[in-house]
Amino acid sequence: MLNADAVLVMRCQEDDCEAFDEIVTRYKDGIYNYVWRMVSNREDAEDLAQEVFVRAFAAIKTFRREANLRTWLYKIASNLCVDRYRRAGLEKQWMVPLERQQNDSVRPIDIPDHSSDPRRCFERSELQAEVKKALLKLPEKLRSAIILFDIEGLSYEEIADAMGCPIGTVKSRIFNARMKLRGLLKGYVEA
Repeated sequence: MLNADAVLVMRCQEDDCEAFDEIVTRYKDGIYNYVWRMVSNREDAEDLAQEVFVRAFAAIKTFRREANLRTWLYKIASNLCVDRYRRAGLEKQWMVPLERQQNDSVRPIDIPDHSSDPRRCFERSELQAEVKKALLKLPEKLRSAIILFDIEGLSYEEIADAMGCPIGTVKSRIFNARMKLRGLLKGYVEA
């Protein structure tokens, strides 16, 4: 039995453009959110996310139907982000709010504020800013792994496919990213 993605891919390979539109609709928010976190610039993220789907459209005829479509799209996105950094040698200056996709909707992840105390609000916004800065200080491979796992919700296997590395490497990168974040945020969060 074919899953919904496999059916869409099959239709695309038979030149059904509406099927590709459905793929874009299904995955555009997740891809955009991932790219946005990687490049920290809305305009660049829009361009790169669009490029992901341009490349996917161009290569859909060669897509292996037994492969995971979602992972394939994230791999294209990851490669485009890496290429962009290599070409431009970009230095990131800010990060966007963390978001998680759940039930095909995007919602912000905020530290719960159970009080309207201005001091608590200030402390929360300061912590969020520090987390953003800390994420930007991580090497691209660590940042990519932790964003794909903790924010985008991909499995170790999907991340390994998207990043082109073994599952053990993915787990190591996530662990190392968390350890580096812990060190970078020392004094802001409890151990």
